[in-house]
Amino acid sequence: ARLREAAVVFGRAARASIVYSMGITQHTTGTDNVLSIANLAMLTGNVGRESTGVNPLRGQNNVQGACDMGALPNVYPGYQAVTAPEAREKFEKAWRRQLSPRPGLTVTEIIRAAGKGDIRGLFILGENPMLSDPDIHHVEEALRATEFLVVQDIFLTETAALAHVVLPGVSFAEKDGTFTNTERRVQRVRRAVPPASGSRPDWLILADLAGRFGLRSDYDSPADIMDEIAGLTPSYGGISYSRLDGPDAATGLQWPCPSPGHPGTRFLHEGKFTRGKGLFSAVDYLDPAELPDDQYPLILTTGRVLYHFHTATMSRRSAGLAAVFPEGYVEVNPETAAGYGLADGDPVRVVSRRGSIIIRVAVTSGISRGVVFIPFHFREAAANVLTNPAVDPKAKIPEFKVAAVSIEKLASGAAEAAESLAGAGAGVSVRKGGGR
Repeated sequence: ARLREAAVVFGRAARASIVYSMGITQHTTGTDNVLSIANLAMLTGNVGRESTGVNPLRGQNNVQGACDMGALPNVYPGYQAVTAPEAREKFEKAWRRQLSPRPGLTVTEIIRAAGKGDIRGLFILGENPMLSDPDIHHVEEALRATEFLVVQDIFLTETAALAHVVLPGVSFAEKDGTFTNTERRVQRVRRAVPPASGSRPDWLILADLAGRFGLRSDYDSPADIMDEIAGLTPSYGGISYSRLDGPDAATGLQWPCPSPGHPGTRFLHEGKFTRGKGLFSAVDYLDPAELPDDQYPLILTTGRVLYHFHTATMSRRSAGLAAVFPEGYVEVNPETAAGYGLADGDPVRVVSRRGSIIIRVAVTSGISRGVVFIPFHFREAAANVLTNPAVDPKAKIPEFKVAAVSIEKLASGAAEAAESLAGAGAGVSVRKGGGR
């Protein structure tokens, strides 16, 4: 009845906007889930008008900008396909290098290839796969097998601890640049404090490395780089620092913004779709890659909590946030907890086919029977030790939201020993220090 009520409310709305996050995409059917949302938006006429549309709520503040700039394996900046000869020729001329017509690998594919020895060197910038990727034990094996691992970050993360070389980058407050948010709004970021001793802005580090590889490195500032972006990326063609620092400083500019006098685009698909009348996609239901069974009778889903960000590299260093939310937990429904003889705060071992972690129970009616939830921020009880590395066949996104697990109640003596180990950060096998 509630589903029917929601459908009527949505269908009758004068304007309806769908905003989704990773509960939709982090499945082996993530692409199909998004296609279903697009079907719904088109079916109800909620595309091509202001305050409508399909809007992914990004996991970090510049995911949109990173994708726009070609941080994807199959496109150049502005989603220009590497397989398109005219796009490739344009970038070859600008970068004075021959470019491959073959799409590259996704993040999950890169880790697997490194584990097989097919990739011998990795440069990881501002990412911490030792907490954020599925099946962490496999990730660790792959990174340890990598012949040369370079990590650029602002702290010695769990991933950086495995690196041969660590390059000290800077935080958002120590550099100039732009972020592009989920509504395609390009906004300026301005340096508020000088970089910490020995660290440098990302663009300077990358330009220096590019120069040592014989590539262009003569950029004087991020503004120079934005000018190159505008010259090669039609959707950013009219965006410049002079505009973002001048008349458009308060609001930023939304792409497509193809020319210097263009005001930007408030919403997409006005009047028509990019292709024809839009594309409806038939989608069949498919089960998750891993379902509960007698050995692993519970469904694990993972995610975030309000007080911590991603792998908590920064947020757990905040005394205030760490005091409010100091450790991980596993949410368990009261009926499920009763079946295992568990009370709030009890330490348990959660086990999947990939590994196990020790963590405290949080009994709550906010989760369904047979389902448990663990936030992935906490290295000493890392949820991604448990998660399934199975991926969506198209987008290659791992199925973080469904894994089969079991729970073991710890005996009092074992619980004390487990708590001691967990407090020491034994949940993930990472050696501390500056390299291997």
